Amino acid sequence: MAPQLSIPLVYKIFFLCIEPISALAGAYYAAFRQEDYLKDLSFKHEHPTDVLPAQTSMALLQLANLYLLFALNEHFVLSSTTSIVTWRKLLMGLLVADSGHLVTMAPAGSDVFWKFWEWNAMMWGSVGFVYAGASMRMCFLAGVGLKTANGQERKDR
Repeated sequence: MAPQLSIPLVYKIFFLCIEPISALAGAYYAAFRQEDYLKDLSFKHEHPTDVLPAQTSMALLQLANLYLLFALNEHFVLSSTTSIVTWRKLLMGLLVADSGHLVTMAPAGSDVFWKFWEWNAMMWGSVGFVYAGASMRMCFLAGVGLKTANGQERKDR
């Protein structure tokens, strides 16, 4: 039987609070502030048309729904267990999603990934915060800071 995992507070705060709240903010903007969402998503400060086509609005509502799913899954699943297997599987899936999310930013050009001094709030969320989440997931998956319930450093990384 695998030793019981003691989840460090930094992971609990990030994965159970900060990241789900951030995803809820993304859901809010994608659902209720669609024009702002699209305007702020532009790295080169381009502006979308004033009236969004119905298909664009529908796609943003579907995106908002996925942000909501992401927030609820991450919070409810991870807060219900200390199983390292469950935490690792969910965080691995989210790490794959982080990579996919960053790929969706490619049409903005390669500058979007590193010219952080030009980022607006949406770019900080869509790139910078994704970097932070992916980094936290990689640290967890690598076993950084993980100890068994009796305080021993994990040996099975």
